[in-house]
Amino acid sequence: MVALTLLLLAPLALASYTTNLVYRSPSINHPQLAIPVHRLHRRSLHSVASHLHKRQAQPDAEEIPMDPLGPFPQTPAPATGDEGYIKYSGADFSNAEYIYAGSVNFTHSVASGDPDDRSLLIWTRAAPTQVAAVDVPVCVSYAVYTTPDASGTPVAKGTAYTSYDVDFTVKVEATGLDALSLYYYQFANCAKPEEKSPIGRGRTAPGADTPAEQVGTQRFAVYSCANLPFGFFNAYGGPVRKESVDYVIHLGDYIYEYKNGDYGNGTSIGRVPLPDKEIATVSDYRTRIAQYREDPDLQENHRLFSWYTIWDDHDVADQAWKAGTANTNDTAFGCSILGVCFTERKASAVRAWHEWQPMRQIAADDKLRIWHNVEFGKLFDLSLLDTRNYDRDITDLYYDTAYVGMLSATDEARTLMGKDQEDWFYATLDASVARGATWRIVGQQIVFGALNYTGLGTSETFDFDAWDGYAANRDRFLQHIYDNSIDNVIVLSGDSHANWVFEASLTKVKGLNSTDTRGQLVEFAGTAVTSPSPFGQTVPLNTSAAVSQFLVQANPDLLWSEAFYRGYYELHVSAHNVTANFFALPDILTRNENEFQSASFAVLAGTNQIQRPAGGGKVAAGALQSGGY
Repeated sequence: MVALTLLLLAPLALASYTTNLVYRSPSINHPQLAIPVHRLHRRSLHSVASHLHKRQAQPDAEEIPMDPLGPFPQTPAPATGDEGYIKYSGADFSNAEYIYAGSVNFTHSVASGDPDDRSLLIWTRAAPTQVAAVDVPVCVSYAVYTTPDASGTPVAKGTAYTSYDVDFTVKVEATGLDALSLYYYQFANCAKPEEKSPIGRGRTAPGADTPAEQVGTQRFAVYSCANLPFGFFNAYGGPVRKESVDYVIHLGDYIYEYKNGDYGNGTSIGRVPLPDKEIATVSDYRTRIAQYREDPDLQENHRLFSWYTIWDDHDVADQAWKAGTANTNDTAFGCSILGVCFTERKASAVRAWHEWQPMRQIAADDKLRIWHNVEFGKLFDLSLLDTRNYDRDITDLYYDTAYVGMLSATDEARTLMGKDQEDWFYATLDASVARGATWRIVGQQIVFGALNYTGLGTSETFDFDAWDGYAANRDRFLQHIYDNSIDNVIVLSGDSHANWVFEASLTKVKGLNSTDTRGQLVEFAGTAVTSPSPFGQTVPLNTSAAVSQFLVQANPDLLWSEAFYRGYYELHVSAHNVTANFFALPDILTRNENEFQSASFAVLAGTNQIQRPAGGGKVAAGALQSGGY
């Protein structure tokens, strides 16, 4: 007979539940997304009481009493009282907590994210090997060190509970850390401290008032759009091998929702998405994210670098907006397609995303808010937006393209962000200037620059799912930085599965071609980790280059276009310049280390434009705009 292994803890139960931020994310104030820990506590007590009652009829079952280890104080061995609950030396501990006392597997290594100058979120997954014990919490301890081998005295430590309610994930905030410092962290099984996770590494951000020169150069890898059946996640492995970055920014589409064959077929390369269906429930999204996190390059990137992450549409479903996706909404028909209405599906995706991403709960009273700002000393502000799921007006759902195009041209109130986020964003830009930050870096999902496809022989003229579909919102943003003389704005974009470099201003997007750089920003838009471009790997290289050449000639604010290769880019930020180095992957159908630098661009502080000649006058792939470059 397999015994249900339990340990008894003193009444730190609720504290250990709430230490795990997953129980509070994304919002403790929204019942459909929050998990009330007091109910988990009662469930655990009920489960133990039932177990002890059954044991009276099964005297041969082995009870393993608590011998507290690690951070727990040593206490006398418990004795079973007549009432059927555990007592310590006659004291009533009927409200104490049992924990699982068997082995655990740290199934998906570790991760860190969302660092500020005093803290860092650290993450793991601690799955019990005995499924019989799932009604009691799994307890893990964590410790943070300054030594690479996680030795010596920890600078932060604690314990946290997890359970099947949150897919056995653990997300805790390590506090009291020094700014702009490397730390090493590790988790362990409270019941069996010899069972430890891999050692993770994370870096805090600089203090808000640290001078830009003292902050030095900060290096980021920027990713988007990883679709498992289209290939291996070799892009995540590049910075790991090179040790070339300090942090990671992921701009969304961390996963895709499709079943195998609907958008990519992974059968031939052993990357069939799980579950093999279009995902719609909490269990579906958890399973899909867990499968992606088994990729060794992604897992190691998470282990070594602290991430700033936002979501895009496929983290929920294709063409997501505030009231639906391309194939689901809350109408009777929309609910019938997958048997799940859009609101429920979105809540499921959001729940799983917060369980698996080491990101903070931004606002307890705002269940979908991921937009926030990080002050990297006086060097820059990193403003992370949600132009997709928060409060976006209707997008191009394939059957309404002409209608959405009309709205973009005529609706002056049309918004990507919603009023609350948009007002916050402009105030954040103003505050960044007021506090003396050199740069304003904006991480968001979709291509910002105006991109006209007319003449390519396709029905598409503009991508109305990008900022081109929300012209009034783009104009308001550009008008704000023009009116307030806000310089040094860099926009980071993903979503399109292609590389683009734009210089965008109010005059340029309106076709005036002014040489005035006041109110102008630079956009670096990156290609996908694996997701294909319409003029990418599926067409010959020379055809792809020809399309890029056409686009840079047809769009005056587009400086570089490249879509053939999958890859990523690295952003290096200093007080004097921002440099974007783009890396291309020749082969994603096998796991390999092959990459080459396809282009490099720099922006000098105060110029609001790419340093000429752009790309040093030469790039290794794609096409540069001619004339003056």
